[in-house]
Amino acid sequence: MADSLSIQQIIAREMNIPEQRVNATLRLLAEGATIPFISRYRKEATGGLDEVAIFNISDRFDQLRELTDRKIYILQAIEAQGALNDELRLNIENTFDPAELEDLYLPYKPRRRTRAQIARENGLEPLAKIIMSQKCANPEDVARRYLTDKVSTTADAIEGAADIIAEWVNEDLRARQNIRNRFQRYARITSKPVKGKEEEAVKYRSYFNVDEPLTRCPSHRYLAMRRGEAEGLLKVSVNIDDDAAIGALQRLFIRRDAQAHSADIVKDAVSDAYRRLIRPSITTEVEAEAKNNADTAAISTFAANLNQLLLAAPLGAKAVMGIDPGFRTGCKVVCLDANGNLLHHDIIYPTPPRNYIIDATKRVMMLAEKYNIEAIALGNGTASRETERFLRSINFPRKIEIFVVSEDGASIYSASKVARDEFPDHDVTVRGAVSIGRRLMDPLAELVKIDPKSIGVGQYQHDVDPGRLKRQLDMTVESCVNSVGIDLNTASRELLSYVSGIGETLAGNIVKYRAAHGDFTSRAQLLDVPRLGPKAYEQCAGFMRVRCSSNILDNTAVHPERYHIVEKMAADSKHTIDKLVADPSLLDTIDLNRYVTAEVGLPTLEDIIAELRKPGRDPREKAAEFSFDDTIHDITDLREGMILPGIVNNITDFGAFVDIGVHESGLIHVSQMGDRRVKNPGEVLKLRQHINVKVIGVDLDRKRISLSLKGVDN
Repeated sequence: MADSLSIQQIIAREMNIPEQRVNATLRLLAEGATIPFISRYRKEATGGLDEVAIFNISDRFDQLRELTDRKIYILQAIEAQGALNDELRLNIENTFDPAELEDLYLPYKPRRRTRAQIARENGLEPLAKIIMSQKCANPEDVARRYLTDKVSTTADAIEGAADIIAEWVNEDLRARQNIRNRFQRYARITSKPVKGKEEEAVKYRSYFNVDEPLTRCPSHRYLAMRRGEAEGLLKVSVNIDDDAAIGALQRLFIRRDAQAHSADIVKDAVSDAYRRLIRPSITTEVEAEAKNNADTAAISTFAANLNQLLLAAPLGAKAVMGIDPGFRTGCKVVCLDANGNLLHHDIIYPTPPRNYIIDATKRVMMLAEKYNIEAIALGNGTASRETERFLRSINFPRKIEIFVVSEDGASIYSASKVARDEFPDHDVTVRGAVSIGRRLMDPLAELVKIDPKSIGVGQYQHDVDPGRLKRQLDMTVESCVNSVGIDLNTASRELLSYVSGIGETLAGNIVKYRAAHGDFTSRAQLLDVPRLGPKAYEQCAGFMRVRCSSNILDNTAVHPERYHIVEKMAADSKHTIDKLVADPSLLDTIDLNRYVTAEVGLPTLEDIIAELRKPGRDPREKAAEFSFDDTIHDITDLREGMILPGIVNNITDFGAFVDIGVHESGLIHVSQMGDRRVKNPGEVLKLRQHINVKVIGVDLDRKRISLSLKGVDN
């Protein structure tokens, strides 16, 4: 049986990573190190592998360990039957292909009482061997020897023998691999509406007449068709040329010198094996692989979008007015201080049907003045454009920026336990407006409170494997949180839970400790938090920021385990650490090679210098104000050829959706993203990017807007 070393060798070969780096990465993971910690603080051990590479190593290791466990089970099961020989053992141990492993196990796998099994019980296996040899000129004569009370005719005997032959064909490695290869090369996927449900399936009209090679079917189309099938509206199938496949199998099993009558029986048995056993099995396998590939693409797209959304430009610590717009129920208004605390809430009616514009203007101006509001965050849902026009019409005595913020997931948050715990005395409308305001101040800190699937930047996220999706999205959120770093004294429990080495329990303990003892004054104080031991401290400390600490390094990404290096740098340069930070030019005089050790190399030292140049820096850009075209309010206002400003609000494999200020987002198909061929829309556009687009089509009936970047200056 292959041991962990052989698994490491396989990973190194597959990922083209030196084996020692794979070994080091797996060792660190086994010791309880997290992916962000390894990526940031153990670069010398891994050769600078990034989080994606480390995640892939971890994921592949788990897959291979699971496969190894499966091998052990299969070997034990076959050995218990007394059927394990050296050749079979070697074949099982040497394969790392799950499909091949299951093919090897198939003849020994416990099965229900099949037609072949019944034929064996009736004593027909010797007859099957005689016919399979294809040397018998008259199988009927031989079949008479096997007639019993349960096998009354020669036709029954030959039929039973053929069932056994069909099972042999099905269990033959060559036969299964031949058909598997044919599916991989030639399979076509077809889709059509279920008869009589054409009108009900109108939303799947694009998939009514699909017939294309499976290898060319993009992930979004595959998932959409399978969703239509699950809803009972589409009939989807994956097929190959059955006659060609059967012919290929018959050539494998029919001998050149075969007796014609025996060969005919074998040919029929091969055809039966293909149609009844091999094709259904391989079809299921191929469809599962196609689904897995589609899931991988969809999850990757979702994770990339989520990453961009979480790292969207924050406004920062400013007093903000959050507004959740509405028509009949009015606009819910909240005022937040620079730390996101709720100071006041109100409701105004500047839109139809009430149109209380004068009253609303007075209230907004009064609240802006009373709470020193510096910016307004307006939700992009119902009545957003109407409310935005109202806000921009107000002549504030000082500049107040107005931002349109995505509402996706705000309603989920407002009804969640997290929101109820934060605001037990306020209803969902107040909580939703608070979420909108906080999203402007710090998107990352607010969005971690919401299930990523509800944020609205996915692609068929409800159709993919939920376990794989959760793991990838959790990794993405964790990566974003740790790349930015968090303020230990203001971070919510939800934000803290994503910090390397923390989790929900320790996050709760930190919040409780903070409430009981006041703000943390140093990173080292984390060790006083109940159940937060040295290992958790090692993993989390570098990602925590303590703004008020007397040690300036506590507000940087320099890990406490490396403080002594900075102290030595300062001493050698005859300056204090504070002086090095205050005058970055002094850092240019430091010879990093003097501080290289067996554990600490130049990558870590260069990271330390970068932190000292900009202590506590936020890698994100700053939020920028944006305005839609004020002449466009509804889809009916659009005309082909218009050039309009917009905000990218979702990116998929087939294009990007852009909010241009009407109630429906427009689609820039991948073919309209430039003069050159674009494979991945994410290479051209980023989420929340401000761009100019051209309207190239408007379908009022289906409420679809087609946009283009061609010939547009950006």
